[in-house]
Amino acid sequence: MIGDNQSSVSEFILLGLPIQLQDQGTYYALFLLMYLTTVLGNLLIILLIRLDSRLHTPMYFFLSHLALTDISFSSVTAPKMLMNMLTQSQSISYAGCISQVYFFLLFAGLDNLLLTSMAYDRYVAICHPLHYTNIMSQGLCFFLVIVPWVLSSANALLHTLLLAHLSFFRNNTLHHFFCDLTTLLKLSSSDTTVSELAVLTVGVLLTILPFMCILVSYGHIGATILKASSIQGICKALSTCGSHLSVVSLYYGTIIGLYFFPSSNNTNEKDVIVAVLYTVVTPMLNPFIYSLRNREIKGAIGNILSRGTFSV
Repeated sequence: MIGDNQSSVSEFILLGLPIQLQDQGTYYALFLLMYLTTVLGNLLIILLIRLDSRLHTPMYFFLSHLALTDISFSSVTAPKMLMNMLTQSQSISYAGCISQVYFFLLFAGLDNLLLTSMAYDRYVAICHPLHYTNIMSQGLCFFLVIVPWVLSSANALLHTLLLAHLSFFRNNTLHHFFCDLTTLLKLSSSDTTVSELAVLTVGVLLTILPFMCILVSYGHIGATILKASSIQGICKALSTCGSHLSVVSLYYGTIIGLYFFPSSNNTNEKDVIVAVLYTVVTPMLNPFIYSLRNREIKGAIGNILSRGTFSV
């Protein structure tokens, strides 16, 4: 069946971003800068956590994995988009499209579940501070990273296998800048009932359920903060989870805008614009959110800079 699909459609055409041809150069430079900022910013976060022993805590352990995931997530779509803009080519091979779907779902799901693990870490830190070290053991931290990897991999593999068994005879033009699963399902000439059911079911399990867990965690955190006897305690609690809450709001805000308020027209530019927000903009902003709102990260940057100054 897969071989038949490849013979019927050997490539897909990505129409890309809804921008005028004369503006391609400007937008190419802008998105190239954003992508480089994403990679370098998240690499800096990983480097700081590795070099500064004060950051060897569960919260920063999860943050380093989130930073690596953001680099990978952005790298699934941005380089191909930039290459198409530079070469004026809009094609992507069938195998390349299927691979892009797999890795996009893998890292999107991983991003989502890691944010849930981080929410649990903040819940334990604020609601059970005296037992934090015992609860957030090294074994549990590894478990809270391995499980997202396993679940995300299984989810991506399921959707990719279902997609590979669909036929594409009528049209191979995608009104998008990457191979989006829902767009491909609309394009298929096969019966997509099973695939759509899988998207709905797994979407609830791996998106809605983790989001509800985050909301419950922050509900308990909020209740604990309100019981704090001092303003200093409230400020300290808010400082430890403010960055994570900002990232969660940014991440889920774009997803809700795209999937819970879909456009009535399949070719509507809104879907593409919102997709740019969560594939390019959000991964770029995460390092700034964690560095600008986090004293420990800013302190680690200061230590690295001071070491460099003294060594020179």
